Amino acid sequence: MADFELEMTNKPVKKREELLGKVLDLKELVSYQEGAVSSRMIVSNKSGSITVFSFDEDEGLSEHTAPYDAVVTIIDGECEVWIAGNTLQMKTGDTIIFPANAPHALSAITKFKMTLTMIRG
Repeated sequence: MADFELEMTNKPVKKREELLGKVLDLKELVSYQEGAVSSRMIVSNKSGSITVFSFDEDEGLSEHTAPYDAVVTIIDGECEVWIAGNTLQMKTGDTIIFPANAPHALSAITKFKMTLTMIRG
């Protein structure tokens, strides 16, 4: 499983300005990569961020915490999430809120894509 912070810091950031004022198909902003987790941050400022991720089958994010609530919406495929000891299945269209400071992780059941919205309080 990929480490969330490494994933976020080791990826080159494409210009977000090219996305402004355009209709976006979020699923098309990141491609599936064999054996990998890919991401594209589409909003990032002092108030928070929105990132689109793609996960190959059997890839995921290892258990971690975040200082703010994190909203995850599945936009393609299926995954399993763990949050504070509970295991849940998610599929396209499902959304979950990971509470601030609660340990959580996720793993792909099939290839899947998601958005992650973090709003700093």
